[in-house]
Amino acid sequence: MNYEELTEGEPPIRTLIPVEEFKSVLGIDDRDDKLVKFCLATSTLTIESYCKRKLLSRKHIEQIEYTGDLVMPLREYPVTEVLAVSLFDTSEILEPDLYCLIPDCGTDNDIPFDISFSPAVEGLRFSAIKVIYYSGYDLDKVPADLAAACLELASWNFNRYKSKRIGMTGNIKGAGIQGEHFELSLPENVQLLLEPYKRRVI
Repeated sequence: MNYEELTEGEPPIRTLIPVEEFKSVLGIDDRDDKLVKFCLATSTLTIESYCKRKLLSRKHIEQIEYTGDLVMPLREYPVTEVLAVSLFDTSEILEPDLYCLIPDCGTDNDIPFDISFSPAVEGLRFSAIKVIYYSGYDLDKVPADLAAACLELASWNFNRYKSKRIGMTGNIKGAGIQGEHFELSLPENVQLLLEPYKRRVI
């Protein structure tokens, strides 16, 4: 499951931690459900934007130009399943024995993946490969530090909205400076938690 299931009739929200878990940890009751869901959804989007990756599990369709190299990088990771690989020019589906992933699907390592092709494909005429695959974390398999980053960022946003002081850190006195100041766009502790998940190229 890669999104939070809600009550019947409500669209699902994409979040790195479950709604009820967030409410339980922070002692929030049902009256703030709309704000909780908003904070979790926007925090997840902010984290993915900051890391320049799609962290939650979803399907990707990627076209990769063929330059003669039999090892090609996939954009998103970790890859959990390859659904189909085909030649872009002819739509010919390649058999699974003509390619493999490096590392294998299902690895817990949060590193970029490559798709490696058999030398047999060199005899085929094509300009690009089309890969359809799933990558990212299911909601129940999100790493603890990534979930903690989402919880902290969503909590930070929740408190800002509840206090109606969005964008301000509050009154600061001392060193000859007094008044309201703009806050950081992302708390430093959240940035530290996200550091291992920022997009990497190997």
